[in-house]
Amino acid sequence: MNITKLRVVFLAISLFSVQANAQESVPRPKLVVGLMVDQMRWDYLYRFYDRYGAGGFKRLLSEGFSCENTYIPYVPTYTAIGHSTVYTGSVPAIHGIAGNDFIIQQTGQRMYCTQDDNVSGVGTDEAEGKQSPRNLLTSTITDQLKLATNFRSKVIGIAIKDRGGILPAGHFADAAYWFEGNSGNWVSSTFYMQELPEWVQQFNAQKLAEKYLQQDWNTLYPIETYEQSIEDDNAYEATYRGEASPVFPKRLASLMKDNGLGLIRTTPFGNTLTLDLAKAAIANEQLGRNPQRVTDFLCLSLSSTDYVGHQFSVNAIEIEDTYLRLDKELEAFFAYLDEQVGPGEYTLFLTADHGASHNPLFFMDKRGNAGYFDERNALTGLNTLLSEKFGQEKIVRSLMNYQVHLNYEIIEANDLDEEDIKEVAIKFLRTLDGVAFVTDMEKAGSSSIPARIRERIANGYNPKRSGCIQIILEPQWYSGSPRSRGTTHGTWASYDAHIPLVWMGWGIKHGTTNRETHMTDIASTVAALLHIEEPNGNIGNPVVELLND
Repeated sequence: MNITKLRVVFLAISLFSVQANAQESVPRPKLVVGLMVDQMRWDYLYRFYDRYGAGGFKRLLSEGFSCENTYIPYVPTYTAIGHSTVYTGSVPAIHGIAGNDFIIQQTGQRMYCTQDDNVSGVGTDEAEGKQSPRNLLTSTITDQLKLATNFRSKVIGIAIKDRGGILPAGHFADAAYWFEGNSGNWVSSTFYMQELPEWVQQFNAQKLAEKYLQQDWNTLYPIETYEQSIEDDNAYEATYRGEASPVFPKRLASLMKDNGLGLIRTTPFGNTLTLDLAKAAIANEQLGRNPQRVTDFLCLSLSSTDYVGHQFSVNAIEIEDTYLRLDKELEAFFAYLDEQVGPGEYTLFLTADHGASHNPLFFMDKRGNAGYFDERNALTGLNTLLSEKFGQEKIVRSLMNYQVHLNYEIIEANDLDEEDIKEVAIKFLRTLDGVAFVTDMEKAGSSSIPARIRERIANGYNPKRSGCIQIILEPQWYSGSPRSRGTTHGTWASYDAHIPLVWMGWGIKHGTTNRETHMTDIASTVAALLHIEEPNGNIGNPVVELLND
């Protein structure tokens, strides 16, 4: 073979090699599904395990990887913070979402976490349409996916709660949708679009919320088989408006007259409605079948578990029934993903934004130590004392989020000493029933508080949006009164801070780890899985044990 022919052959081989390399791409799943179950305690994975079917929670555990000791690394433990932290890998000190509501300390303005007065609702004229992620100060893993694919990936957030759909989807999302109770429709805002897509309009036209509420809510199985729950008629549960007692069956059609379509939030059928919209989004937006051959991301949050928990508390038959129904819903949803995207072609993680406490009255009736922190009387007593000491009324604006929020306008106008005020306030608050620790936020690191709690206080403190003093309650205490029913959350304790974290699908090994992991590790694990940059405020670490080689 002469030199000329050799050159031609070499050139052909080189061109073929270049073309082959150009066609190679970083291996990634077609779709990532982030599934948050609002108020899901870690122990719900196992508390009802014997009654779960094979294709829902059990499939996650049998095929996937479970991080058994995943904790929330900050206080307070609330919905908006949890959703923000999962997707940013950050904490309130950095990402700025310091509560569902917080106070801008410089002005005293109360701010809802996703409030945005510069946008308008789409599909609604209600004020709840004026929402966006602008208050979130850092990027999300969904933002990073958009950046990594030059905005070719599609990102959509869906939740009954606006904050549950908006904050995970991030700043660059194609859409976020949330439920509007007055109309029963799914809505959005002009931050994302000028009008709802045709498929969402068609979905709303089905009036599914009203259809679901035409049925009674009865137990999925005979009520006497609910052995993980206390008796149906008890003193710890709240009633729906217009309901005589909180017992089964719940006549939703008649209750709808007094509660409106928003009633669906506080039933298991709110989860059904949310998953219906998720399936419609997958089909109509071709999630996981992106023509650009890049990974898409569906941020899905199931809010009704939280509403049901607040209404009925941890030990209620309503909770057990909600999770048994959710298990069946998840089985159907996973099967839908298998059909639409393909088995092993998507990655899914399931986690929660926080847990929930036992009802304190229930705990006390069982001879446990528990109680209610009377926030209203504490605020009144504190302001009365400060008025006597410093000659001004209402020096403290609020005790929201278990923090003392000072009125800096009064302090500055009257040349009061903030350090003296804090010293008096801390001394007073330490005397109140149910209070374990009180600390100046700026001195928390050197306070005589257990190290784990000190770290969580520091992580939760955003100087521009948090109060200057943190109140830590004793276990099984939360803000409320003996008249309070149902349950709530917000504290550092394990029942609020220990959450499930289970992964399944593309790139995920089967197994478990019992080492301590954190909510902040989720975003960096997704980043490692996708080979993209982690969010710009991330402080977490990848859970490397679960990643396939």
